[in-house]
Amino acid sequence: MEKITRKDSIRGIRALVPGIVLSVLVSGLAVVAEWLEVRLTGGAWIEALVLAILVGAIVRLFLHRSEGFDPGIAFSAKYFLEIAIVLLGASVSAAAIMGMGLPLIGAIAVVVAAVLIASYGIGRGLGLSRRVALLVACGNSICGNSAIAATAPVIHADADDVASSIAFTAVLGMVTVLLLPALVPLLGLSATGYGVMAGMTVYAVPQVLAATAPVSALSIQIGTFVKLVRVLMLGPVVFVLSLVSGKAADRRPALYLMVPWFILGFLAMLFARSFGLIDAGLAGVMSKAAGVLTILSMAALGLGIDLKRVLRAGPRVTVAVVLSLGLLVVASYAMVLLLNLATA
Repeated sequence: MEKITRKDSIRGIRALVPGIVLSVLVSGLAVVAEWLEVRLTGGAWIEALVLAILVGAIVRLFLHRSEGFDPGIAFSAKYFLEIAIVLLGASVSAAAIMGMGLPLIGAIAVVVAAVLIASYGIGRGLGLSRRVALLVACGNSICGNSAIAATAPVIHADADDVASSIAFTAVLGMVTVLLLPALVPLLGLSATGYGVMAGMTVYAVPQVLAATAPVSALSIQIGTFVKLVRVLMLGPVVFVLSLVSGKAADRRPALYLMVPWFILGFLAMLFARSFGLIDAGLAGVMSKAAGVLTILSMAALGLGIDLKRVLRAGPRVTVAVVLSLGLLVVASYAMVLLLNLATA
């Protein structure tokens, strides 16, 4: 094994700088845009979290940049977000979550399983291959790109399968973030009910934060918890697929890919706050730090959205993903109604 020298480490850090700086600049533009909204209209109709995605996607579309930015953008989208999620755990109300108890967790598992099976059926009915249909179904019902990436090696999906499945996840995730808050007045949802619905329908954890931030702090807490429980379904799903596919055990992703470290960190912070190990003042500082890091990661996420690639994905994949997302929204609302969480 080659020894990693100090010079190699410095070179690696320098490679991250351009992308991180670009992400910071996009974040700054989003914050300024939100400030202008408040000055001109009296309120932030679109939060900086959402604006960061939009600005990032526009910059990616119109500004030609070299590949030298990619490492820093990928780093910002992944690691700053994961740290933010861990910090956010300190501000989550364990009492509010425990009040919903096992029925909520059971309902999440049932909805994820049902939507996964139904989405696979939609994909196959539209003529998609078994592999692409499975990737779309797992990505839609669990956690977007992460689920697709974890499932791909188990079912031996090739690069084209993965690319066509991932193409619409980022864009539809962004559209969902923008439109989902409109359901609060339309359906008369409570902060808790909306949090559950956002956690069940939005693809990625940072997008849950962006979709719930305009509504309430309670929606953020509930939505994040529901989303993380949904992510934990990835482990059992990948395990079952490996058995059904008859693949060797060495094709399964490592345990840390199925249960990411930041979920364990989030839960650790939640319990630390619940047992008084983190006081309210420190929790407030951690929450603000999480907000800053989340905006930064959202900017990087937007910079990673390739709209041109989306347009090349094909109509059948488009229809399959859109129908699956619609099914997920309906199933999630039905779940909220059955748990009596729709209204305050």
